[in-house]
Amino acid sequence: MGLPGMVFSAIAAVAGAIMYWAITYQGTGFRLSTVGVILMIAGAVGFVISAIIFASSRRQISSAPHSIDRQVTDSQGHSSTLHEETT
Repeated sequence: MGLPGMVFSAIAAVAGAIMYWAITYQGTGFRLSTVGVILMIAGAVGFVISAIIFASSRRQISSAPHSIDRQVTDSQGHSSTLHEETT
């Protein structure tokens, strides 16, 4: 689910809205407006469920400090050790 589910649900809801409001043809025994309402409801429910799953599946970025030790050499050939800490 997640983001692809949200996109698919939005497409289903838009297709349902088109079927409900834009199509005027009514066949015998099969109403496109009813199918449109069903698609809009299913799209809305699917969008909400996918949004909840998407929001809960995102991990927190670790804020633990990192330290780096490296050897640095300048243009005259003098070397020194460099210690960096990032948070």
